[in-house]
Formats: sequence, structure tokens, C-alpha cells
Amino acid sequence: MATLQLDLAERSYPIYIDSHLLKAGELLTKHIRAKRVCVVTNDVVSQLYLSSVKELLSDFQVDEIILPDGEAEKSLHNFEKIMSHLLANTHGRDTTLIALGGGVIGDITGFAAACYQRGIDFIQIPTTLLSQVDSSVGGKTAVNHPLGKNMIGAFYQPKAVLIDINSLATLPAREFSAGMAEVIKYGILGDREFFYWLEQHTDAIKASESSVLIEMIERCCQCKADIVSQDETEAGCRALLNLGHTFGHAIEAEQGYGNWLHGEAVATGMVLAAKLSVALNLLEASELRRIESLLAAFDLPLEAPETMDFHSFIKHMRRDKKNIGGKLRLIIPNTIGQAVMRDDISEDMLQQIL
Repeated sequence: MATLQLDLAERSYPIYIDSHLLKAGELLTKHIRAKRVCVVTNDVVSQLYLSSVKELLSDFQVDEIILPDGEAEKSLHNFEKIMSHLLANTHGRDTTLIALGGGVIGDITGFAAACYQRGIDFIQIPTTLLSQVDSSVGGKTAVNHPLGKNMIGAFYQPKAVLIDINSLATLPAREFSAGMAEVIKYGILGDREFFYWLEQHTDAIKASESSVLIEMIERCCQCKADIVSQDETEAGCRALLNLGHTFGHAIEAEQGYGNWLHGEAVATGMVLAAKLSVALNLLEASELRRIESLLAAFDLPLEAPETMDFHSFIKHMRRDKKNIGGKLRLIIPNTIGQAVMRDDISEDMLQQIL
């Protein structure tokens, strides 16, 4: 088993990565401080894994909240549904929420934990590749708004993250590919050797070789943990983790949440950021081709939707959370393995790219 520690002083917590963790009750229960537990999941994951998790919690008083599946469900309506359930069932400040599912469930559960009675404990059990390598680690919690993705939320850390790679066996191929966009992101923004490793292990990853998946997820989580431990609230270097996301969030918002998966939109966003970098004479054209080739190897889209023009993008990009003083701030790769934030990109230059 791989065990990492995200170091945030008194808010530090472990990240466990292995197969069969949904049978390892002691890893879960040692992070629960009282007898009340509420599992938040969706109607797909609940059929696959809820009974296993409840079996681990046989000594606790457990109830559950089952939301519909899909990105569109990361809403204020469902946030209120969680709050109403906790209140109606007299959950106190010693209750622990368990997020069992992908990024949507993890984000909305974490936000609920941050807000309920001004903060209660929660634990992440991510079941998708995207949530295992990215959204379950680092304490970003949120819900979406029709005018922008993740615009309503809080930084709030879990007590632990349990990553069972066996859950990937039930993940649809499209969802696995979407998760690979976030994996590839880590190589582009800060780890050239990892990018090369991904190129060399593409076939083994697609074949779901356990040892390769564990190493891949561990390297992603370590990269994110290192960055978050330096900059928990995205005041500096953590913004680099948004490579591809400014363009990607615009695609998601414009197309309707869930029509493009988050990872698909991020993949296209990274290509657009890389093309912008080439136009600025920073990234070599040969490196752009390598980025496109690796994304394509996992069946990820490289082109923005045909229905989106410059104006479709820019209206959403102007609302991006990284913007300060009305200036667009974009993350672009200087080279494979290094990304930077730029706030001097003109809209004319963006229009040429888009």
C-alpha cells in the first residue's frame, strides 16, 4: 500500500492508495471520532459500493444520502438537500460525512461538511480516476452555478483519503479517459519525467495493470500534495494546477454541465493553452505534438466544440476565479514539465488561438 501525507500542520491527513481498501475497515474507522456517520453517494456508485462501505461501519450509526449521478447535480439544490437531511436526522457537530463517489460527490460533500454547523469532519473515498488523482486531494470543495463552475465553495480539508483502485474496474471507458487528462496535466505542469513515464506506460495503463495504476496515482497525489502544502488557498503556485481549466471550464459552462466531461474539457483546454504558448514562442511545436499525441492515445478531444467561437469562450473566461483587477490570468506551459501564470495575454491574441 502507498501512503502519502499532505502536510498542513494541524489539518494534515493521510492518503492511502491500494487495491481492496474497501475491505480495510481500520483505515476508515480510525478517522471517525464519534458514532454518527452519513455517507453521501449517487445512484450509480451506491449500487456498486455502498453496501461494502456500510459493512465497514457496522459499529456506527450510519445513514445515507443518495443523489442522482452527473455533473449537473453539483448544485445548490442538492447542497440544500444534504443540509436538510442532516438537520432532519439531528446530526451534530461530531458527525462524519463520507464522500463515496467521483468529483461531484466529493466536492459537494466537502462543501456541505465545511458549512454544516460551521464545519464537521469528512472523509473522501473517490471512485473515479479523476477524483483519485485530483479532486479528492487538496480540500477544494464547491458547487456549480449556471454562470460558472465551482464559483460557490470553500477550502476545507478531509480527515483522510482512501483510494481503492479496484473501483476503476467498474468505471466506464469514457470516464477513465477523462481522468487521464488530469494525470497528463501533472506531467505537463511540473514533472517532465512523469510525462515521459506516461508515454512509456500507455499500454499498461490502458490494460489497468495494478502496480502501474498505483504508481501513477501515487505520483499524481504526491505532486498535488507538495503543491497544496505550500499554497493551500491558491494564493500562488497552486494556481498552476489549473492548467487547461480556464478554457475547459468555459467549454463545460457553455455546453451544459455533463455534456462534456470535466476531463475532456480540460484536455482540450490544455491543447489551447499549449497552442497559445507556441504562438508566444515559448513551447516548441514538437512538444505541442507530443502533448496532443499523449492525450489522443487516451481518446481525449483535442478540438473545442464547433459551436464555440471566441465570444463563447471569453464571456466565461472573464469570470474565472484567477482573474484579478479585471485581468485574465492564464496558465500556459513553457515546456513539458514547467508551466507559468501569465496576465499579459491580450484578447486579440486569444482570438487568434480560439
